[in-house]
Amino acid sequence: MRSMLSATLMIVAASAAHAQVQATPPAVQGIKPKPVTTTPIRPALQTPADTANAMAQAERLGIQSDLAWTGQYNGAITGEVSDRMVNAIKTFQKDNGAKQTGVLNPQERDLLRAAAKKLQDNVGWKMVTDMVTGARLGIPGKLVPQQASDANGSKWSSSTGTIQITLARRKEDAPSTAKLAEAERKEPGRKIDYQVVKPDFFVLSGLQNQKKFYIRGQFKDSEVRILSIFYDQATEGTMEPVVIAMSSAFNAFPIGAQAMGPPPRKKVEYASGIVVSDDGAIVTDRQAVDGCMSIVVAGYGNADKLAEDKAHDLALLRIYGARELKPLSLGTRAAKPNLDLIGIADPQSQGGGAAITSVKAVAAPVGTGSELALSPAPGLGFAGAAAIDSDGKFAGLAQLKPLLVAGPPNAAPQAALVPADLVRNFVRANGASATGTSADAKAAMVRVICVRK
Repeated sequence: MRSMLSATLMIVAASAAHAQVQATPPAVQGIKPKPVTTTPIRPALQTPADTANAMAQAERLGIQSDLAWTGQYNGAITGEVSDRMVNAIKTFQKDNGAKQTGVLNPQERDLLRAAAKKLQDNVGWKMVTDMVTGARLGIPGKLVPQQASDANGSKWSSSTGTIQITLARRKEDAPSTAKLAEAERKEPGRKIDYQVVKPDFFVLSGLQNQKKFYIRGQFKDSEVRILSIFYDQATEGTMEPVVIAMSSAFNAFPIGAQAMGPPPRKKVEYASGIVVSDDGAIVTDRQAVDGCMSIVVAGYGNADKLAEDKAHDLALLRIYGARELKPLSLGTRAAKPNLDLIGIADPQSQGGGAAITSVKAVAAPVGTGSELALSPAPGLGFAGAAAIDSDGKFAGLAQLKPLLVAGPPNAAPQAALVPADLVRNFVRANGASATGTSADAKAAMVRVICVRK
């Protein structure tokens, strides 16, 4: 062994010496050769901005939105890369005891996402369409549970009046943002500490009668729409990220699908469900069975909802008295990219039928996080479908839902995958045995019917 190693080292050394001789110009008699100098070539370093620009627009929006919620970012949520965004990432890393690189690794991205979601849930953040104006805006529903509307707009407020949000509308001849901003500045007792006036919108913020305020206004033709947010200084710590999110989410004059907002939930909605135990436990997409007056499993009758996981949008149902069920084996393996989704399409897509079918999809991470998007999105009825990988193993549960951020509309995926380990943990944590051994997803699939008022 030593002789072989010695021989190898001799060969390497001889090769290096030969290369060195070859790199030296031959000497000419009487002329001293000039030394050869070389400049080492180093690869160009990728900056944090380069890394961010390589991300999908939706992921950049999501990062900015999450950083705004956690208090490190106070700019417009546009998805555009800036020094402010990079510095906000570094601040988040510093606050969490991590190296300040300006680039989030997958673990840091998950930590940021979870922190922002907790804050959003605490205030009841939701996107709504104002029924008076048709404008789209984000509302902290838990903070302002009281709502009233009239022909001039809508108002949301807290029970004590410490927080008030109004969306007002009016007609005005030849409006301009400069004139609108000037009129708002002259309101009695109003002290301005920040203002931006652009041709298409204006923003003012400051203090009025010991309340903090934020105003954003726009116009179209003769229609003026102004969003005003007032809150006590004692609530500033809670409201600052909310105000940033509301400003970026506000769409005074939405067009097309944005103007419609999310479609109303159907009175009868069809989904797929996976039998996970022989005593009648079924797991499905929580949103597909949300707000149901009754839930029916086709061929078996009524089902009870035993549990739900709002963080991962899973629901556990149970049917009683069913026999010869073939529960699917729920593995814990990581999903492979290429999947078959086994589900039951909406009856309208089947001419009233109920056949169990399979469609192809690819699972891919959303940005650097742990979320998985499904592309192309399956048709209606496939919410709750089983995803099977190329080895024939259960890879997760398919969901039909948009992944929303607080900022402007984005190209977020319409379908997502809940990985197998999360599905299995949810089922077991809620008392279902999950002892299925069958790999036949079609045999374990049932149609779930939600009936709403």
